[in-house]
Parts: sequence; structure tokens; C-alpha cells
Amino acid sequence: MDYKDYYTIMDVARDAKQDEIKRAYRKLARKYHPDVNKAEDAEARFKELGEAYDVLKDPEKRAAYDQLGANWKAGQDFNPPPNWDEGYEFSGGYSDGDGADYSDFFESLFGQQFNQGQAGRHQAGFNARGQDHHAKVSIELMDAYQGATHSITLNAAELDANGQVVTKQRTLKVKIPKGVKKGQRIRLAGQGSAGIGQGGKGDLYLEIDFKAHPFYRVDGHDVYLDLPITPWEAALGASIKVPTPDGPVDMKIPAGTKGGGKMRLKGRGIPSIPPGDLYVVPQITLPAADTEEAKALYQQMEQTLGYNPRSKLGV
Repeated sequence: MDYKDYYTIMDVARDAKQDEIKRAYRKLARKYHPDVNKAEDAEARFKELGEAYDVLKDPEKRAAYDQLGANWKAGQDFNPPPNWDEGYEFSGGYSDGDGADYSDFFESLFGQQFNQGQAGRHQAGFNARGQDHHAKVSIELMDAYQGATHSITLNAAELDANGQVVTKQRTLKVKIPKGVKKGQRIRLAGQGSAGIGQGGKGDLYLEIDFKAHPFYRVDGHDVYLDLPITPWEAALGASIKVPTPDGPVDMKIPAGTKGGGKMRLKGRGIPSIPPGDLYVVPQITLPAADTEEAKALYQQMEQTLGYNPRSKLGV
């Protein structure tokens, strides 16, 4: 997927004011509109322009796009950094896309983002409920096991008096419920936009993700652990200690265990109803042959066992 430089597409500077972006769009839209411009690439340029304008006209999308940095070049191979939009607060309702035929680059950044001015605002006379807000936050795995309360700082974009996009921060104390899983949304009532007239405030929804853990992986309420074991433990079987987020437990390794399989510790995953499981994935590790004694043992194994792991491949 190629990176798209929306500022270059619209021929504006990165610090352009919103009215400059609007004027640039109107000028280029007239130039590349397929009804006016009959060049072969006019329609593609017109669509690309519309995509760039969709992002740069919206202070929230523009601020999120800008934080990717200015070092990317148009056409450069691009994959969104993990949780690139974490901590950015967006307004509007959840969207599966607005029907626009935009690029994969746009979809990778904003495809599951929020529709500006759609959900969360219900008109009733001169009263209107405030828009809901949404943000993504990352928590530690232990927060899901035990529950926690954290102060979370969110960034929200808005226009200043000069038409420039500025980012303001606010910090909220958030209770993380025990048993929360990735993708779950925590609702903070009344933390969205203010309403109009007698309309109440919108809500803030925090979408949960997990910070990378040194050795646990999470899938729903299940947790996975790659567990190093020795060749003799795999071959002969053994009783060993296995770490879990709740503390070490005893586990029996069956004789003849192969690397890459799964062994289940029932109910040791993230608490829920029913609780998740913890899956242990054995990884057979070899001792280093870094001493004469160790080399002699490997040579003895070679002579005694005569083992060829490639025999089934015909070699």
C-alpha cells in the first residue's frame, strides 16, 4: 500500500489554514472535474482530491493524519503503525464507511473511524443531543485480570481563532472493569459534546486494546504463552512450573511432546462468564554447544540415536 501525501495532492502547505484548504479544493475540483477535464487521469485525480479534502477539512482527521509525521513520501510503501491513533478523540458515530470510493490508504487509517455529525445527534425542535465521542486506549493485560482505575489523557483537535488546527488535551479517570477484552467499548456518560438547547451531552466511548506483553498474546478472553522446554522434557515428560498472569502453576509435560502444539489450562485466561483459557505452546529449545563437554554429548547423541529428521522428505 502506498502512502498518500494529502498536502501535496491539494498543493497546500502542511500549516495551511482551513480556509486556504477550502479554496485550494474548489480550484482543483473545477480543474479536474470529469465534466470539464477530458484527460484520461482526470477522474482519478478528482477522486484523489476528494479523498485528500475529506481528511484535511476535518480537524480531527487532519490532526490524526499529521501525527504520522512529515517524513513519509508519496508512493512510499506504508503500513499504519500499531495503534497509530491511540489517544485521539473523534466525534460522531461509528461508521463502516460512508460509501466513498477511497483508497486502501484512507481505509487503513479511517475506514472504521467515525462519521462526523451522524450518530449521536438527534434533532427535536431546537434541542439536539450532543455528539458521542470515541477514542482508542491501550491497557495492560493485568488490568483485564484484576480490574483497574487509570488516568487517561486524550487529544482532541479543534480550530483556533486563526483557522489553524490545534490539539487540546484532557485527562479522565477511567475504571477498567475486570474481564474486559480487546475491542470492547467502555462508555463514559456525558463526556461527549455539549447538546443544543435542552439536549443532553453526548457520551464518550473508549475502545480497548492491549499493550504488547513480553510473552503473553491475547485472543478474545483466551491467552497464549510460548513456553520454552528442553529436549529431554519434551522426550521424557516432566512436571514443570508455568507462569500465568495469576501466578505460577504446576503443569505436566507429556512424554513425546512436540513443539508448536497447544496445551490448555482451563479457566486461566481473562476472567469472564465463562472464563477464557490459557494455552501453552511448547517451544523446544536446544542448549548451546559452547563447551567441549556439551559438544561431546551432542556427538554421543548423534552416534547413539542415528536420527534423521528429514527422512520423510526422501533425503
